[in-house]
Amino acid sequence: MRQLNRLNQFQRLWQPSGGAPQRVTVAELAGRCFCSERHIRTLLNQLEASGWLTWRAQPGRGKRGELTFLVSPQSVRAALLEQELDRGQHQNALELAQLAPEQLRQVLQPLLGGRWQNDIPTLRIPYYRSLEPLKPGFLQGRAEQHLASQVFAGLTRFEDDCAEPMPDMAHHWDISANGCIWRFYLRPTLRWHSGEPVSSAQLLQSFQRLMRLPGLNRLFASVRDISTPHAWCIQFALHQPDYWLAWRLASYCSRLAHPDDETLGCGPFRIAKFGHALVRLENHDGYHLQHPLLRAIEYWITPQLFDAALGTSCHHPVQVTIGHEAQLSSLRPVSNSISPGFCYLAINQQGRLSPRQARWLMALIHNSDMIETLPLNESLIIPGNAILPGWEPYEIRECEPVALPPTLRLDYHLPVELHAMARQLQQRLAALGCRLEVVFHNAKSWNDNSAPADADIVMGDRLIGEAAESILEQWLRCDPLWPLLMSGARYAQLQSTLDVVQQKPDAQLRHDALRAVFQQLMEEAVVTPLFRYHYQISAPPGVNGIHLNARGWFDFSRVWLPPPT
Repeated sequence: MRQLNRLNQFQRLWQPSGGAPQRVTVAELAGRCFCSERHIRTLLNQLEASGWLTWRAQPGRGKRGELTFLVSPQSVRAALLEQELDRGQHQNALELAQLAPEQLRQVLQPLLGGRWQNDIPTLRIPYYRSLEPLKPGFLQGRAEQHLASQVFAGLTRFEDDCAEPMPDMAHHWDISANGCIWRFYLRPTLRWHSGEPVSSAQLLQSFQRLMRLPGLNRLFASVRDISTPHAWCIQFALHQPDYWLAWRLASYCSRLAHPDDETLGCGPFRIAKFGHALVRLENHDGYHLQHPLLRAIEYWITPQLFDAALGTSCHHPVQVTIGHEAQLSSLRPVSNSISPGFCYLAINQQGRLSPRQARWLMALIHNSDMIETLPLNESLIIPGNAILPGWEPYEIRECEPVALPPTLRLDYHLPVELHAMARQLQQRLAALGCRLEVVFHNAKSWNDNSAPADADIVMGDRLIGEAAESILEQWLRCDPLWPLLMSGARYAQLQSTLDVVQQKPDAQLRHDALRAVFQQLMEEAVVTPLFRYHYQISAPPGVNGIHLNARGWFDFSRVWLPPPT
């Protein structure tokens, strides 16, 4: 790319004086730029014509001329970057953006937020880490889970402020009288992001692959067979009734990708670019529901500096700011909420803690100031011991102090707030004569490879999206943590109880029964919530239609920008 080469040469000329005027010979300039004296003279003429510098040569070989800089390399890079973005040349923009993270953030600041790019409304979001590839099934990150719901579609879906699943790729569905046959009737106009029409045979193939994924096979354990009775129908035959099925199919993990290309979906946005520095989504022209009002969404990845020992999520992005430095005075919170998800502490029922010790430890955590005195921003977390907002908090009863084992082991994963909680717990137990060994896992959830089989205490973060009760049921059914914390008989009993709950046709009865399950787990000192987060989105005037969803993001298809004046 010629512009990038010219900019790099300009950077080499700038660096020795940091932009101050220089008295220098042509030979010295040629040495800096690794070129001939003839070429450096041509380059100086070109840079002067571009308005980047002035060069006043002195007659005579070896004489020192005067080099004066009119702009900085950073401002030039920003102007070129904006120019390439406005032209829609994202690959050129990425090449221009090859900077250290802090420098990249400075260059990108004026280009963030809502902008019209070559008459195309585009929302640019700064993000603190690289994003994992999007694919069907369980994803660890909150951003990835949200993006999966924007790129892929399912038979059903959730809408904001509605706990009931709504039609998506299926326009209707019906259930047999015994609850074991579910038929989903497909929209005839479905198209993949490639423009190819969707067939029921493709969806059947995608479902069969989905059901074999770890965790998903437990989520859909009641499914006996999936078939296509006719061209526009998907049928699920169950071993036993499962009235969560429409909820399970609406979850982000059950969204469907093309069987031959997992980057293609049917959602409102298609993947146009997915790299370590830029993720760009563009409007899917063949989307079967209401079309997005934005043409493109871009995540510009500008990693923050962090302590490698703390993992890649030491800056927790629950409060997202969309905008650039010049707009900081006008940025305002446009939406905020309390997360339905929570950070939790669980106790291994087969570890070194007896039931009495486990109950006393949980009482110690909740009946002291241990959480309230965490060295965290007060506006970030809300302590509490209710599983969901709106549920009555579980009353942790005071109990007689009991001696703890001399040593215990705590395993935990991200987010960063659990680092502070681990240190707090370690200090409190040390004062009681118990040495707490702390083991950190640089992950966002437990999986079959990282679940801590030898831990006495476990901490983690339970992300919850829409329809919180169904996600909580999914957590108990699919997370590999539970069979490690419980005896085989207790875990089997838990799964049998969940089977009974799923067979209740009435949603409120299912919710009440699930609440009783969690009440029992808390009474047994298996698990307790610690705190949840304040979600907040701040944006400048002109970015409209932002409303926080249960994951702390917002439906990209509803955001709109007024045309530029």
